[in-house]
Amino acid sequence: MELVTKTKPTAEGKAKHLLNQGNDVIRHMKEDKQFANDRKKVITKSKSFLFTLFRLVIIVGICYVIIGPLIGIISKSFFSQEDSYNPMVYLFPIAPTLERYQKAIARLNYWKVLLNALVYVLTLMALQVLVCSMVGYGFARFQFPLKKILFACVVVMIVIPTHTIMLPLYVTFRKFDPLGLVSLFTGGSVSLLKKVTPMYIMTALGCGLRSGLYIYIFNQFFRGLPKEIEEAAFVDGAGMWYTYFRIMLVNAIPSVITVSIFSLVWQYNDTFYAKLFLISPNVAISKKITTLQATIQSVDKVLDPTVAQLYVYAGIVLVILPIILIYIALQKKFIEGVERSGIVG
Repeated sequence: MELVTKTKPTAEGKAKHLLNQGNDVIRHMKEDKQFANDRKKVITKSKSFLFTLFRLVIIVGICYVIIGPLIGIISKSFFSQEDSYNPMVYLFPIAPTLERYQKAIARLNYWKVLLNALVYVLTLMALQVLVCSMVGYGFARFQFPLKKILFACVVVMIVIPTHTIMLPLYVTFRKFDPLGLVSLFTGGSVSLLKKVTPMYIMTALGCGLRSGLYIYIFNQFFRGLPKEIEEAAFVDGAGMWYTYFRIMLVNAIPSVITVSIFSLVWQYNDTFYAKLFLISPNVAISKKITTLQATIQSVDKVLDPTVAQLYVYAGIVLVILPIILIYIALQKKFIEGVERSGIVG
């Protein structure tokens, strides 16, 4: 009778057996389409969650940097004298007051200066939109000598800081005598300082505040419009100016809105040209705010700089409020205009 002996599996054999089982399981899982789809969904959701989290962190960080100081200014504009010296008060005043706004409105001569500033910036905005759109349309549609060189000058206007040409601008308008014509008829040059005339002259000639950027925006937009629109208008007997004003400019409304808001905000906030050309603070409200603290200290005898600064905060809120309201009213059209203009990306 033959005896059959059973040998115990060695450790190496157990390892091979477990490895084979694991490979079988992995092979089965790979062949299982449902598992593959589930794994792909989990990976996709994980990537989407991480991207959303990263984007949220970036947005919150940017908002804190930009909106944080503004929230602090708005909050402190309601501070009373006790709140300003109370270390426990951070954002929410214990005894809020409107005295800061009342004094700021009186010392800024707010309503009159605001009306003057709005008339000034709105007329500049309209002139800038008209001139820059015409120049951008000319670069986009017409061929003329030195076109590339002139467009390079437009790009240079965008790149070079205005501070580098402040001295030539000041000298030009301090003794304004183009081609010697003024001295020919009057016997001498004319000083245009302390007036808004230099801003209107520069804007009308297409070299006003940020005009290079606006020309570029209109140029990119008009290049994206099909030429068949103009060709159809020319076939129907429309002239160049009729086609531009009644057809092309109407189709460029998104860019017009974008440039209008940019021009309005930048002209309203401008202090560089206002100081360079000595424009009156009764017209440039951004320049008026810079003297508010000194006015409060001298007229109202508020000698404490901490308290005087609270009036400045109230004045800042009053100055930026019209721009915020305009942006809120035109936000949707502004976003659409940016998306369809040449500054995307």
